[in-house]
Amino acid sequence: MAIIINEETGLFQLITKNTEYQMKVDKYGSLKHLWYGEKTGYDMEYLLNFPDVGFSGNIYEAGDDRTYSLDTLPLEYSCEGGGDYRIPAVAVTHSDGSSALDLRYQSYRAIKGKYGINGLPSVYADESESDTLEIILKDTCSDIEITLKYGVIEKLDIITRCVSVTNNSADPVTITRAASLCLDIPHGDWEWIHFHGRHAMERQTERMPLNHGIQESSSTRGTSSHQQNPSVLLCSPDCTETSGSCIGATLMYSGSFQTKIQLDQLNQVRLVMGIHPDMFRWELKPSDTFDTPEVILSYSGCGMETLSHNFHRVIREHVCRGKYKLAERPVLINNWEATYFDFDEQKIIKIAEQAAELGVDLLVLDDGWFGKRDDDCSGLGDWFVNEEKLHGGLGKLAEKINAMGMKFGLWFEPEMVSENSNLYREHPEWAIKIPSRNPVKSRYQLVLDMTNQEVREYLFDTISKVLNSASISYVKWDMNRSICDWYTPCLSSANQGEMPHRYVLGLYELLERLTSAFPEILFEGCSGGGGRFDAGMLYYCPQIWCSDDTDAYERTKIQYGTSFFYPVSAVGSHVSAVPNHQTGRVTPIETRAVTAMAGSFGYELDLNTLSESEKQEVKEQIIRFKKYGPLIHNGSYYRLSNPMKDKFAVWEFVSENQKEVLVHSVIFHTEPNHTQYHIRLRGLLPEINYRLAENGNIYSGSALMNGGILLPESWGDYAPAEMHFIAEN
Repeated sequence: MAIIINEETGLFQLITKNTEYQMKVDKYGSLKHLWYGEKTGYDMEYLLNFPDVGFSGNIYEAGDDRTYSLDTLPLEYSCEGGGDYRIPAVAVTHSDGSSALDLRYQSYRAIKGKYGINGLPSVYADESESDTLEIILKDTCSDIEITLKYGVIEKLDIITRCVSVTNNSADPVTITRAASLCLDIPHGDWEWIHFHGRHAMERQTERMPLNHGIQESSSTRGTSSHQQNPSVLLCSPDCTETSGSCIGATLMYSGSFQTKIQLDQLNQVRLVMGIHPDMFRWELKPSDTFDTPEVILSYSGCGMETLSHNFHRVIREHVCRGKYKLAERPVLINNWEATYFDFDEQKIIKIAEQAAELGVDLLVLDDGWFGKRDDDCSGLGDWFVNEEKLHGGLGKLAEKINAMGMKFGLWFEPEMVSENSNLYREHPEWAIKIPSRNPVKSRYQLVLDMTNQEVREYLFDTISKVLNSASISYVKWDMNRSICDWYTPCLSSANQGEMPHRYVLGLYELLERLTSAFPEILFEGCSGGGGRFDAGMLYYCPQIWCSDDTDAYERTKIQYGTSFFYPVSAVGSHVSAVPNHQTGRVTPIETRAVTAMAGSFGYELDLNTLSESEKQEVKEQIIRFKKYGPLIHNGSYYRLSNPMKDKFAVWEFVSENQKEVLVHSVIFHTEPNHTQYHIRLRGLLPEINYRLAENGNIYSGSALMNGGILLPESWGDYAPAEMHFIAEN
């Protein structure tokens, strides 16, 4: 049973396949967090022991007991103004101007199945797979109720969390902070890993010990951002891929977020994650409820590899939806780096003909097909075909592409508008800008007000018209700037703080309508590459363009960081031209292919420019990817090296039955007179033999995992290798 409740002692236990989560109501009604880790089957309150800490005050009911302080107790959900001076999870301003909360336990409800969240993406699971626990806390002096919601997916070692704030009073209150997760860890020595970066260099890993005080990973850019990802790992100092304790949390949200971790005066750790409070105010009217986004949480006692597998499975099977959630993805070619804005129908047809000959499944027409869009200074918002470039429109072009045996896809940037566009001239009030203040421009464009229902209706109608006008099988949904100038006529001056969150809600509503109306279309998310790579977007788009940097060497690092939380099937990755358009680096075409195969595979170049031998390589690469595709997308993914510090990148895919194994590697720089690098495989069956397809050699699973195997000898820089093993029995 996933949820165990002892009403007599007030103990709540959330049990998964390998983990246990405990909280307990104490004699004063405070809900304390006791444990998250390996199964113990025992009330872990015995480990709590708190001294009288000076300047840590006590609740009134505790009388002369100076050891009872909310400032030192591990709490399940912390609040502002009640004597806990650590990071608060929730804060409100009452009608009298005060901001204190003192939350005490009221009741609980346990039900079969997984809760949903109105207007927000969340993990889904049926009654046979999941259970829900709701715990209601109430402020001692007001009619504010907090409902803590826990979804338990037992077989995946996953716990989800979100919070509802309800105003049962007669007066409105203002929520100034509402985190989705508060996790107090009273014991242990912890480090943290976050995923930082910039445009074209996303999700770089950084591991550091916790310092006394607060460390933060956040975005105030209106999106989850290139600069930080809404995911974090806590791990013991001895934690590796295969051993040690670690906790992972990822926020299913595509807007501004904040993750704060505090190491307090008693060496306890508090992790708080949710909507960024600097970008958030919410008026909660009487009888209204506010729902936070969801956090996906998991624990592993045997290293980060297992933790990643937990997140990969829950995102692949319980976040991604629709036709393509588990389906084989088409091998595509995108014309962007081949032509940029300089194309016409003849150029596109020429690219398509060569792609079809080599076995590509789908051609994606990128930016420049609409309005008067010959550069990035105009046209955004005018979602009608540029007949000067595409005579006869999209319908005829799609027919020609389809006649070659390929499907046809299209790029959109729906959330943006150019000042030089028909849409802006007709509706300048639809762009986000503050009255009497010049707006900030980025990439020469402004942002449409997604809080405005008229804007969403316009986008749904115009995009639907385009998608109905031709045989379109794929949509790339781009978003190429951060957001500022927050102001909307849709809200009163007192409620402008609601706009950043309402923007995200509006985006989700539009995506839900479009993906529901066009269920046969594969939607790919993009924000200058990986600037909005989060589990919230994956609920609508089962894959996201990983980065605008297509350089194979840099991609090994970007995809390494991405893999800690996100499955390979969610990663858009392509072979591009050399010298690479972002770095100028030249890498072999096989290296580019091996790297791009750790994702939804495709090409980002004009195949006509390749030599005949390179074209033959492309044909063989596509055949190989289609052969390996089910293993790559649905198998278990293993990081066999750390390309942030090692001289090579090696990764592995293992089938569910553990009888097929694919290893890909890139050796960054070949050195003279060196012994071959060797790596140990993981996830195999030790007692059976595996045949290496490339040379027929046979090895036992135990030998490959304990002794390892030599990587092939390298020649030249960025040397690729592929090893495919099949079980003999």
